[in-house]
Amino acid sequence: MQGISSETFCGRMFSKEEIAEICDIIGPCHGISRTELANTVCELFDWKRPNGRLKTVECRQFLEYLESKGVIDLPGRKKGRPKGVKTKVRRTDKGKAQEIISGKVKEFSPLVLSVVGSKEQRDLWYEYVDRYHYLGYQLPFGAQLRYFVESTKRANKVLGCLQFSSSAWKMAPRDRWIGWNDVQREHNLQKIVNNSRFLILPWVKIKNLASSVLSLASRMVPDDWERCYGYRPVLLETLVDSRRFRGSCYKAANWIHVGTSTGRGRMDREHKGQGISPKEIYMYPLTARFRQELVAL
Repeated sequence: MQGISSETFCGRMFSKEEIAEICDIIGPCHGISRTELANTVCELFDWKRPNGRLKTVECRQFLEYLESKGVIDLPGRKKGRPKGVKTKVRRTDKGKAQEIISGKVKEFSPLVLSVVGSKEQRDLWYEYVDRYHYLGYQLPFGAQLRYFVESTKRANKVLGCLQFSSSAWKMAPRDRWIGWNDVQREHNLQKIVNNSRFLILPWVKIKNLASSVLSLASRMVPDDWERCYGYRPVLLETLVDSRRFRGSCYKAANWIHVGTSTGRGRMDREHKGQGISPKEIYMYPLTARFRQELVAL
């Protein structure tokens, strides 16, 4: 085991002593799963969401991060995809391309964002995103909400898919624009939610649909997120690959361009992601007092 130092992960600083305690827990517990270990660590350090639920996903990722640094040795993973391999999504007839749907957005209004809940809905959402989004489907970091874009005038017709998930850990242009310091960011980062996937299905040709969906999402996400996780976000963010997109729908929906990312991943602290294309950063305030909320301690 390598030398132990303090680590900050997902806004939570773990001291050297706490990491040493984690090492003591992991040692004799190789008969239980990684998820059970994560629950144990969460309970020990009271690492919870505002609604009282354990941060099991984040904690498991933290434990795997410590393992990658040689600090701990976790029990073997359950049989499944190897680490680093893209999530495999089953292809079905339901996910195949359909007849063109075209027209003006008013012809399909009111639009509906339906929260993806059942296994059948999740499987279809995964398949659509994996087939038709240029990034495919990947398990998001931490908390997330997924939606289908639908029209009340076209029953059982999905027009697109949305995903909102935990925000990027650190982005200099965003952080300067907000005006917070590292302590404030670590304390309040969870109040920012990232629009990590946005897909209008390729056979859907409805003018102004994308910007209309984003406007609807900005009204729905705060309530849905609070209902699910017990706290209300005050700011949305997204990253746009300028090699592929102009960000027109975000601009039309009044999102604010604040700069360009370095191209590193969410938790890339060692610059291993160099060479990944930088992204344009867009923000959308959900309340006029978002800055006061984000700098409060």
